[in-house]
Amino acid sequence: MYKSIRTKLKLNNKQKTLLAQHAGYTRWCYNWALSLWNQAYKDGYKPNARKLREVFTNHTKPLYPWMKNLSSRVYQYAFLNLGEAFKRFFKGLGKYPKFKKKGRSGSFTIDNCGKPIELNGWSHKLPFIGVVKTYEPIEATTKKITISRQAGDWYLSCSYEF
Repeated sequence: MYKSIRTKLKLNNKQKTLLAQHAGYTRWCYNWALSLWNQAYKDGYKPNARKLREVFTNHTKPLYPWMKNLSSRVYQYAFLNLGEAFKRFFKGLGKYPKFKKKGRSGSFTIDNCGKPIELNGWSHKLPFIGVVKTYEPIEATTKKITISRQAGDWYLSCSYEF
């Protein structure tokens, strides 16, 4: 049985900046992929998330040196999310994907390259982000974590088996 949890993070300014950069990176990658998907579709090709991710990794990412300072797992989830959005659209379960706007909220997903992430107590070591503190203790082991911003505060959410 799975249980989900969402809790507020206690962050310093440096950590807030790093999380905002990761959220912006996710948004930028999602919008870039959606733009390329639209153009490829107009040109008669049938793109998918895997092909777009390969083009991004091999051709676009080397052109932007600022991307080397951020986690590569973040952009991979941006492409997965876009692929899922198009799957839902083509099945008739959702609307056509829209470009993401910079604004009050943003989110990104990270994992530990297939290894479990241990969350113990009040302080947690997250991959590439470092040690973050929460307002409530968490005792869980999960494979991926979503960090989101809402009304200026950052939240950690995950699901785990218990």
